Amino acid sequence: MRIAGWLVLSVAIVAGLTVAASRAAEEPPAGPTTPPSEANAPATVQPPASTVPVTPKDAAPPPSVTIIGASDAHGVLGRDVRSAADEDMGRIVDIIVDRTGHVRAAVIDFGGFLGVGSRKIVVDWNAMRFGKIANKKDSITLELTKAQVAAAPEYKEDTPMVVLGASGSLQPLQAIQ
Repeated sequence: MRIAGWLVLSVAIVAGLTVAASRAAEEPPAGPTTPPSEANAPATVQPPASTVPVTPKDAAPPPSVTIIGASDAHGVLGRDVRSAADEDMGRIVDIIVDRTGHVRAAVIDFGGFLGVGSRKIVVDWNAMRFGKIANKKDSITLELTKAQVAAAPEYKEDTPMVVLGASGSLQPLQAIQ
């Protein structure tokens, strides 16, 4: 009987210590004592923290969505370029835009064999025709001859560029102030 009494007493002590430890963990830590002058001051009530997200007044509207059919538009980088006489003119490797974001020209990797001896030239965007580009194998037609493109100066990045255009279609780029 004595053993049962000790067992019950041990369980009660462990349970009491567990409850006391959990209550101590939930209570805020004791801070410094309040000076007597502030002891009689009314307590300030803090408003509860808001759980509703605050949206700034100038929040961006949701973006617009446009759906373009797979047969209505295609990428042009890496696309082959051919002349009206079906001569190989190279491949589009870059697009040139002005400061307003308007497409002005395409950079074509022209000439050479397997990348050796090729050079980049710039052609006016309006000199290209995109009529039949249903898949990646279809090419873009350039309204220039192979001789005209071969005579064009080479394009080098960060230098003034000479843009080769179809007869009468090229307009000079106006400086934006």
